[in-house]
Amino acid sequence: MASERLDDLQVGGLKLWQDPDLFCFGTDAVLLANFVNPKPKDKLLDIGTGNGIIPILISAKANFSSYTALEVQSVCASLARKNVMFNNLQDKINVVEGDINDLSLFSPCSFSYITCNPPYKPVGSGLKNPESALSIARHEILCTLEDIIRRSSKLLISKGKLALVHKPERLSEICYLMKANNIEPKRIQLVYPRNNEPPCLVLIEGVKNGGQGLKWLTPLTVYDEDGNYTTNCKTLYEKQKEEKK
Repeated sequence: MASERLDDLQVGGLKLWQDPDLFCFGTDAVLLANFVNPKPKDKLLDIGTGNGIIPILISAKANFSSYTALEVQSVCASLARKNVMFNNLQDKINVVEGDINDLSLFSPCSFSYITCNPPYKPVGSGLKNPESALSIARHEILCTLEDIIRRSSKLLISKGKLALVHKPERLSEICYLMKANNIEPKRIQLVYPRNNEPPCLVLIEGVKNGGQGLKWLTPLTVYDEDGNYTTNCKTLYEKQKEEKK
């Protein structure tokens, strides 16, 4: 597409083709990629992968067995495949075009770790064009938060993990839906745009059939008073592949 641009991810030599007419990744994707902690034998699924940003970023920072990148929109799935091929990650990341609500797509208990940067807004909240790629990425048009958590519970093995980035105002809903689907919230981190401002994002990880016990991680502030990334936030962009465990 004429509007595509190539961005340097500044980690592991990776680059990403993006199309502003579809959806470009933001800080939330970077934060989620650094929040998760897959193990070498994990089989991961990214729901609503868009241009593939989360699996590609995680490939530079962690070892894993395989990563399935699921995307319902054909044009986005094609861009994700392009990015996987461009970064020579086709042996690790497999892009699948399909709907998470399609029960025939994956067998139950197929994955040990699921990641998702879902649409934040319910349908109707500022929605202008429900058929546009941007609207689908931002609004729960094709899948809801409940769809994601319910299907994740079915697709995860016991003790498998689900990690989400979302808006803090929906945290109680996320926790309720997780517990209703046998996923116990285990780690939560609030993200603040600046000091003395309300949180703008929440990172949360739950464990299927996990025991009780919730850990609140140290909050993260993105910008300092001058509008620059804080030292803690900068490190998330500067971690290199040598840091793999």
